[in-house]
Amino acid sequence: DRSKELNQVLFVNRVSNPVIMQLLDDLVSDAVLNDQQRESILEENPTRAGKARCLIDTVRRKGDDTSRRMIAPLHRIDPILHSELGLGLL
Repeated sequence: DRSKELNQVLFVNRVSNPVIMQLLDDLVSDAVLNDQQRESILEENPTRAGKARCLIDTVRRKGDDTSRRMIAPLHRIDPILHSELGLGLL
């Protein structure tokens, strides 16, 4: 879906390292990701963009419900990015 691809590019280009870290912590706390997945995203991707891309790819592979479970924490952590992505509150 084209809008998802555009959102992914915008997310990768705009998300900051602190937001990535907080999202990872929240997703582990919410049992969306496990500690090993979190560490893998951090250790295998030396750049901020790489971490962002890997995070969003990992979450998207888990399905739409899991993707929605990332939206609420993103809204709380970075409401400006959330708004730029046009996510709304699901």
